[in-house]
Amino acid sequence: MKKLIIGGLIVIGAITGIIAQSLPKNENLMPVNEITHGHGLSVDVADSDKVYIATHHGLLLLQNEKELYQVGDSKDDYMGFSPHPTSSKIFFSSGHPSTGGNIGFQKSIDGGFNWEKVSDGVGGPVDFHAMAVSPVNPDLIFGWYRGALQRSTDGGKNWEVVNNTNFVTVGLTADPKDENIVYAASPQGLMVSKNQGKDWSFLLDGFVSTIVINPQDSQKLISFSEKLKLARSIDGGKNWEPVDESFDGEIPLHAAFDTQKPEVIYTLTEKNSLYKSTDSGITWNKIR
Repeated sequence: MKKLIIGGLIVIGAITGIIAQSLPKNENLMPVNEITHGHGLSVDVADSDKVYIATHHGLLLLQNEKELYQVGDSKDDYMGFSPHPTSSKIFFSSGHPSTGGNIGFQKSIDGGFNWEKVSDGVGGPVDFHAMAVSPVNPDLIFGWYRGALQRSTDGGKNWEVVNNTNFVTVGLTADPKDENIVYAASPQGLMVSKNQGKDWSFLLDGFVSTIVINPQDSQKLISFSEKLKLARSIDGGKNWEPVDESFDGEIPLHAAFDTQKPEVIYTLTEKNSLYKSTDSGITWNKIR
């Protein structure tokens, strides 16, 4: 009987070892205590309980609003970060390697555990500080680098400069229904282009830190600006209604809708506080 128990343990141990060896060694989720220096925010398109935070020190995953993990081993600075609109395993990023320099434009196909460089961009390697992937056409990607808006129409392999902007861009957001429309948040205001970044017009004056679009209704926008603070629009940005929310005096820098539950929105502030709304941005609760 003793031999059977020992034999069983050996078999179980061998099977466990085989399974462990079959997994990529760097597909790790390491618990961490806090969010530091956030640069991007997204909700998993397949699982509403997963929120990803791109940071100065790698990619984080918040699960069930409780457990916070470092995704993989990379501690690179993801200045630009965009999820694929339909695949929960595909992410795009740009920024700086932890060893210094610029990343260029890169892609992950395994949920952010591993990254592969796709291209340098124009005049690169680039470090896009703002990026956006079109939800309508994932091959259409925008990135802002050194005063110029770049555009790729083949998933980031090739890029062209479409506008030498005279404004700093802190955020780019692509329309979920029309691939020609893209929004830019900047210290000069909120701008919109209706021809894929070639020409721009103002929707709001003054510093705008973030803009986010309802994935089911592209006429519904939420922004945070110096002029109006938190505000909502139901007509594509022509008119705005301020929302009575102070975020304890902190400034929202990034925001993301839950595509499965469009009434749910998250925002990350400059002090790395994470807030959540379950009523389309009317009321907010601090969750971390």
